[in-house]
Amino acid sequence: MTTESGVPEELHYTESHEWVRVEGDLVTVGITDHAQAELTDVVFVDLPAVGKEGRPKQPIMVLESVKTVADIYAPIEGKISEVNTELKAHPELVNKDPYGKGWLYKLRATGKPDISSLLDAARYRAHVAKGGH
Repeated sequence: MTTESGVPEELHYTESHEWVRVEGDLVTVGITDHAQAELTDVVFVDLPAVGKEGRPKQPIMVLESVKTVADIYAPIEGKISEVNTELKAHPELVNKDPYGKGWLYKLRATGKPDISSLLDAARYRAHVAKGGH
């Protein structure tokens, strides 16, 4: 369920504005509504290769907007198992539907996903409210 602030309660978040949906050892990652608003119009998505290793707080891919280029980070350790290829032709989905069709990639966790460093919705809202970048 999404709250009025545009932060779905059922997801986890990073301080670098990625959202994380954990389903067993599969983790779906996208950027938050706040992040897409800050980026403005996304014009290019440089998706990671399937099989690429991700490590927490390490860049794994890049988004380009009319305003800037932004690194996107892996929230946990794992390997890319799927990418949202629809974004190659329609990068605007990141802006239009960041929590749905605008998801970026799926990561298969190495072992049990360690989500202890991730924020819940309330902590993420507080992070944004105090100007967290």
